[in-house]
Amino acid sequence: MGKIAKGSSSPSSLLSRVGLRWFGVSGRSLSQEKGSGETSPLRKVIPSLAKHENIYTLPNLLTASRLVAAPFIGYCILHGHHTWALGLFAYAGITDLLDGWIARRWNQGTVIGTIIDPMADKTLMTILTVTLAIQGALPVWLAVIILGRDVGLAISAIYYRWISLPPPKTFTRYWDFSLPSAEVRPTTISKYNTALQLGLMGMTTVAPVIPAVDMALPLGIMQYVVAATTIWSGASYIYSKDAVKILPHKPEKDQDTKSP
Repeated sequence: MGKIAKGSSSPSSLLSRVGLRWFGVSGRSLSQEKGSGETSPLRKVIPSLAKHENIYTLPNLLTASRLVAAPFIGYCILHGHHTWALGLFAYAGITDLLDGWIARRWNQGTVIGTIIDPMADKTLMTILTVTLAIQGALPVWLAVIILGRDVGLAISAIYYRWISLPPPKTFTRYWDFSLPSAEVRPTTISKYNTALQLGLMGMTTVAPVIPAVDMALPLGIMQYVVAATTIWSGASYIYSKDAVKILPHKPEKDQDTKSP
């Protein structure tokens, strides 16, 4: 009682045969595969799944905190809390240096890190540009140049993410950043431009805190320098072949491979 008669099929083997027949593969072909080393049709028809990477690293958390801090900086600027805005801006700058150093020092770099790090920088830059322009501390023409370049890069990033996403292409998988598909590599001029933009925003933010110091001349010079490097860096993404790298789709290791 409870024993399966000899020659009859167990439920698990029956399900296995049903599954194999669904894919048009017989048990004989699988047994031949073990001896011959050939790949069965079953393994050819099952789609390979892209590897997930660990996105919960300290550098990524620091970057995320910088992303969260950006709207509060904008709020402080709009409501005249210049000291708070300067303090949060300093925090953003420190974490920007720390996350990259930690990622390199302890090998915690991730593909998503290459995406959200510039995203955090650009979010902060966009909020600072808009709020400072509203307050009249930044020329409107410069704000248009900075925001226009960033909008163009954002549209390009959306496009490259979609075309490089391994199938199936779904809305959920599109926003699952543990599925790496494309890697953004900042160009050299873009790195200098980001530093100059942050320097300009920092000078503009600190100016109301120290009204006794006349910063009109250095701010005017920096504004024209940033305008030039912003246009140059935008063009570098168009003409550089190394700015965006489409990652190959690596299948997960087969768990059913025969041990030696």
